[in-house]
Amino acid sequence: MSTHAKRERLLLADLLEAVGPEAPTLCEGWNSRDLAAHVVVRERRPDAAGGLLVKQLAPRLDRVMAEFATKPYEELIQLVRTGPPRFSPFSLKQIDEASNVVEFYVHTEDVRRAQPGWTPRPLDAVFQDALWSRLERTARLMGRGTPTGVVLRRPNGQTTVLNKNTPVVTVTGESSELLMFAFGRQAVADVELDGDKEAITRLQEGKQLGI
Repeated sequence: MSTHAKRERLLLADLLEAVGPEAPTLCEGWNSRDLAAHVVVRERRPDAAGGLLVKQLAPRLDRVMAEFATKPYEELIQLVRTGPPRFSPFSLKQIDEASNVVEFYVHTEDVRRAQPGWTPRPLDAVFQDALWSRLERTARLMGRGTPTGVVLRRPNGQTTVLNKNTPVVTVTGESSELLMFAFGRQAVADVELDGDKEAITRLQEGKQLGI
C-alpha cells in the first residue's frame, strides 16, 4: 500500500477502535460497526461490493454487510487495518492509492465529525494537493445529480466544475473540505458558498452521495 492510502487506512482503523462499535457516523443509518463492515466488504467481497454501483445488486450487498456486522468488532477493525487479501485488486499499490485515499479520508471524517466536540484535522499541503487531484478527476461524475451548477474553488484560485448547469454556485474551501461537500457532507464542510440564494439553498439540501 502506498503512503497516503496506508496512512488513511490506519487512521480510520484506530479511530473506529477508539470510538467503539455503536458510535454515530455521518453515513445515514450507519454506526461505526456498520461503516467498518462496509469497508471490509468493499475490499474482500467483490461478489457483493457490486451493489455499491448497481442498484439491482444492492440486496445482496446488504445481506453480506449484515453478516460481517455480526462479527466481533475487534475482528472487523483488524480486517480494516490489515487491508485486502492478495487476490483483491485493492492489494495492488496503484489501485489502492487511486481508490482508497478518498474512501478512507471521507469515512474517517464521517466518524470524527459525528462525535460531539470534534475539531478540524490539520492536513499538510501535499495531502491537500493529492485530494484535489482526485477531486478534479471525479468531479463531473460526482456532480451529475447536483440540482444547480457548481464550481469548486481552492483558496489558491484553482477551480474545477462539479456541474455545468445554471445558476452556478461557487464553493470555496480547502481541497479536503470541498471533497466533503462534494460527497454530500454539506452540513459539516468548512466552505463558503457564493451565488443565487435560492440555488444555494437547493444545493445545501441536496441528497448525500455515497462512497
